[in-house]
Amino acid sequence: MTRVYTAQAIAIVSNVKNALEANGIPCILRNEFLSAGQGELPPIECWPEVWVANDSDAERARQLVAEATDTRGPAGEPWRCRRCGEEVDAIFAQCWNCEAERQD
Repeated sequence: MTRVYTAQAIAIVSNVKNALEANGIPCILRNEFLSAGQGELPPIECWPEVWVANDSDAERARQLVAEATDTRGPAGEPWRCRRCGEEVDAIFAQCWNCEAERQD
């Protein structure tokens, strides 16, 4: 077994586990309830972890983890709404000001 991910928040770690399982990679969650040990143990040692069952899946799992945890927004330049002239970030397909759809 190989550890492929750890984070402080159980919700993020669970999301990563779900993403791996959805892609056919068997894995387990460790340290799920170890947060109660913080103080007696170093905090980072108590963080929940995702481990893949098969070492041969580790590299593919790390790629999927990188995709699942990517917090960068979509690449692109802001666009200007044709209806109201407002500048809107590239991530949005609709103007926040007048609700007009983006027209490319």
